[in-house]
Amino acid sequence: MPERDPARRAVITGLGAVMPIGNDFPTYWANLQAGVTGTRTIQSFDASQHEVRIAAEVLDFDPTTVMDAKMARRMSRFIHFAMAAGKEAVADSGIDFSAMDEDQRDRVGVVVNTGGGGIEQIIDGTHIHDQKGPRFVSPFAVPALSGSMGAAMLSMEWGLTGPVMTQVAACATSVIAFHDALRLIRDGECDVVLTGGSEAPVWPMGVAALANMTALSKRNDDPATASRPFDKTRDGFVLGEGGGVVVVESLAHAQARGATPIAEIIGGALTADAFHISAPEPTGRGQARAMTLALKRSGVAPDEVDYIVAHGTATPLNDMTETKAIKAAYGAHAYKVAISSPKSMIGHLVGAAGIASALAGIGAIRDQVIPPTANLHTPDPECDLDYVPLVKRPAKVDTVAIDGFGFGGQNAVAILRRVVD
Repeated sequence: MPERDPARRAVITGLGAVMPIGNDFPTYWANLQAGVTGTRTIQSFDASQHEVRIAAEVLDFDPTTVMDAKMARRMSRFIHFAMAAGKEAVADSGIDFSAMDEDQRDRVGVVVNTGGGGIEQIIDGTHIHDQKGPRFVSPFAVPALSGSMGAAMLSMEWGLTGPVMTQVAACATSVIAFHDALRLIRDGECDVVLTGGSEAPVWPMGVAALANMTALSKRNDDPATASRPFDKTRDGFVLGEGGGVVVVESLAHAQARGATPIAEIIGGALTADAFHISAPEPTGRGQARAMTLALKRSGVAPDEVDYIVAHGTATPLNDMTETKAIKAAYGAHAYKVAISSPKSMIGHLVGAAGIASALAGIGAIRDQVIPPTANLHTPDPECDLDYVPLVKRPAKVDTVAIDGFGFGGQNAVAILRRVVD
């Protein structure tokens, strides 16, 4: 059953986002509800010779607004996103770390996950090494490529000396961040945890490799409609970038400082397909087991879930497999529950995909509205559930499930709900 002790309940009090459709949470959430898509012709490099020339990139983002210009030059783009989203979330929560003493900051943790970290540092550093020689390689390249540096930089920003963690689990990784935040609160190890994920994977080799894997949409001439989760005409996912962070606190800590919780993390589960390096196990058994275990551990019956934020990548295999898994886990309620995929608008953010989905779920709980699945004009007969096509839907939303499934068969589900006494 869900935890009742206020010191062990994990509530969300602040939100931050840097996304292809908005460089802060309010803009992201407004555009998500409106069905605005962020897929465009790639601007960060010349993709004219690539088979796939589209991506969902973050535009008009200046990292020097959230960190010193010298440090911004030394750090990777995924770190920039983590810093921006983290600072926004902290400001949104109203928490004041400067007013905390050392012992209090010992109880503040950071869990910001990523799939690849600063991979551009390896590519650029190798090029500099080969073209100019070893002494021209940046001495900051190794810290800047480290996947843990987004979390570490946030801890250094405010002197937060609790646990600093980064897990790498491909596309499931920032759903897993919610598991770790819940555990740190429930175990009494932390009072506050900055929680989320960040990714900046739009770089030439990555786009080329995923295109050669036939994972990406090739709709270069119609970028805005390229990402089509659950649609019969889908042809792959759109690669995206961005980051998000939420402030998670014990309910007791939030109440003591007069904060108003937005939602609560009540449980989750992790499983593995143990099947293939990229393809989901076709029956959906591992995904369904994650869903079922998450519901059981949260004390939630299937028919109590109001909204599922689907992994919904728009690849032929993933969407069919996730549909099968939802049917297996939710039974008859699978045909009644509202489901949608933010990836239809922001593309697939890999290590930040889960936090993007979680922010959609949190927004739905707060505002009682479900964002749509954009570009869903011709539903696949094999994907015959309620995927909220095209237009947002006002609805009673108390309980939300967040799905995240990664390469290698890593499955993660987190359950969020409206805060109740």
